[in-house]
Amino acid sequence: MSFLSVTSVPRLRWSSPKAFTLSPPLASLVFLVLGLVMFGLGEALLVTAGVGVSPWTVFAEGVTRITGWSLGFATFLISAVVLLLWIPLMQTPGIGTILNAVIVALVLEYALPILPHFDSYLANAVLALTGVFVTGFGGAIYLVANLGPGPRDGLMTGLQRVTGKPIALVRMSIELSVVAIGWALGGTLGLGTLLFAVGIGPAMAIGMQILQLRSVAR
Repeated sequence: MSFLSVTSVPRLRWSSPKAFTLSPPLASLVFLVLGLVMFGLGEALLVTAGVGVSPWTVFAEGVTRITGWSLGFATFLISAVVLLLWIPLMQTPGIGTILNAVIVALVLEYALPILPHFDSYLANAVLALTGVFVTGFGGAIYLVANLGPGPRDGLMTGLQRVTGKPIALVRMSIELSVVAIGWALGGTLGLGTLLFAVGIGPAMAIGMQILQLRSVAR
């Protein structure tokens, strides 16, 4: 349970001094891109597993059921609302906020056709769990780069700073709340949904611990 000791995103040698910058350090940019590629790959593994969509997609599905909007439009509006929540949380966007959407979308586009899909439900459940940890570790890398989080990760870091609670618990609370609302609105969930909701926070925190320990070791 040592991941509960992670109460903020660590700053390492390759972290950018500030999130909002037009001339980011090369090392920060490289790690940002690497983290986002891993983040997108993890999400692609979850989609390929086919045992449940992510919590935010469950939420978007629920919104579509009561509004008649398309899933894409509902997802866009939810992201926009989450970004508005950044204002009272005093979150700072950066190049990572934009690249989050671009790189993750590209990875999903090109990775999904080549990733394996198994006939066994158990194998697909393991694939989904792998996706959660790959997403979490990728998220840890790109957040430590400190070039601006994506909408949902920014909500997490903002709420963590306000509450002072461990990152793992803050993220888990957000994801479980989103799942509950989405399910109440009629969204569909599965094992992968629950694995993501419970596991993404600890996975990110563990990733940050590993990065920090390796940085100290060097």
